[in-house]
Amino acid sequence: MEGKALLLIVLSLCFQSLAVASSNRRRENEDFNDIESKFALRTPEEITEDRCHLVPGDINSVAGCNFNHSSKTFVVIHGWTVTGMYESWVPKLVGALFKREPDSNVIVVDWLMRAQQHYPVSAGYTKLVGQDVARFINWLAEQFNYPWDNVHLLGYSLGAHAAGIAGSLTNKKVNRITGLDPAGPTFEYAEATSRLSPDDADFVDVLHTFTRGSPGRSIGIQKPVGHVDIYPNGGFFQPGCNLFDAINQIATKGLGDMDQLVKCSHERSIHLFIDSLLNEENPSKAYRCSSKEAFEKGLCLSCRKNRCNNMGYEINKVRAKRSSKMYLKTRSQMPYKVFHYQVKLHFLGTESVTQTNQVLLISLYGTIAESEEISITLPEMSTNQTYSFLIYTEIDIGELLMVKLQWKSDSFFSWSDWWSSTGFGIQKIRVKAGETQKKVVFCSRDKISHLKKGKDPVVFVKCYDKPLSKKAVCSFIKDLLCTKCFC
Repeated sequence: MEGKALLLIVLSLCFQSLAVASSNRRRENEDFNDIESKFALRTPEEITEDRCHLVPGDINSVAGCNFNHSSKTFVVIHGWTVTGMYESWVPKLVGALFKREPDSNVIVVDWLMRAQQHYPVSAGYTKLVGQDVARFINWLAEQFNYPWDNVHLLGYSLGAHAAGIAGSLTNKKVNRITGLDPAGPTFEYAEATSRLSPDDADFVDVLHTFTRGSPGRSIGIQKPVGHVDIYPNGGFFQPGCNLFDAINQIATKGLGDMDQLVKCSHERSIHLFIDSLLNEENPSKAYRCSSKEAFEKGLCLSCRKNRCNNMGYEINKVRAKRSSKMYLKTRSQMPYKVFHYQVKLHFLGTESVTQTNQVLLISLYGTIAESEEISITLPEMSTNQTYSFLIYTEIDIGELLMVKLQWKSDSFFSWSDWWSSTGFGIQKIRVKAGETQKKVVFCSRDKISHLKKGKDPVVFVKCYDKPLSKKAVCSFIKDLLCTKCFC
């Protein structure tokens, strides 16, 4: 009996060896000729040109292109194109990836022939492109035992959905997929298997920068399709992308960047990610929120329980049961980082007064710098009501020391403002800094300050447990502003 058992074990091992050998021969002989997409391995010296191609099934091409088997691999997938050529952002992203990860492999997927068709046709081709990319990655992993955890797919517009399809078809999940404003038309209501979804990688993060319009018609997809979905500036038009700014840029830089002006907000997703690669010391922070409107009220600047996260490359890989929708503000150009503040105040008064669509100017003074006359429009200002709103500064002003508040006049010279005695009393202003999570309460110098339309700003300084004398407050303001103070 023991001899028979031993014979069975030997035969089993032989069959396993034959099966593995047969599988290896099938992989070696697998026909990849139907793959139309091309895989160019770019180098730090050649970020603009496709000099060397990795050819699925051709082991020599991998060695010939000096593929680094021990480093990360970024796979960049472009989107729809009118010209049939790479867009100007491709070498910029490639260069930024190399600056951040000098030893990495950066592969650019060329599906230009399919991407330059009519949009619906090119959108349909994303399935075939995704299949091509999946077969290529499967081949790398199986032929060279390349780690799945080293693969990061980055797809822009239609390319984001191609990346998602690729991730759904690989034999094992890749480490990460970053969707850069995934395309909206034909994908907003598509099944998860036909577009980017959280199931396509161990972690999927998405930047939505151009979701303006009705669902299905916006350039970028509106619904969340990742583990973390970030909507910079609400996901609508991005700063610097309006018509006036476009005309100014054409006047100063010429028509060379006309393609970028046309799709400015859509492509901003790429430049935000590039910014996160180049400015690793100062990542932009996004905040989880139920809606854009709640974020605009400053109600979501919390970092408790993963409620805030870094945008871009250094994002914390938080996988919740439901997608996290996150928001932030940005500057109009790189570096895009801003500093968010929630401002909360209560209007006092003996008479019932309501004003609509009023503009307030807020100035913040800190230990490093100041940011003056930040404009905010309140839809409504009413007596004995508390209001919360979001403001941001483009520079780090340090620890907050003082706040000024002014009620802007409707016009340069308004008779109604001149004769009107309408105003609100304000005792305290509460400010929360999103980036530092610090909360500061500012008090009026006169217990209650009277805010009047078109008049001088009212000043609030840090509250103290023990009230400061008027002279001490005056001295503090004088030192801060370096101006003469009358007490």
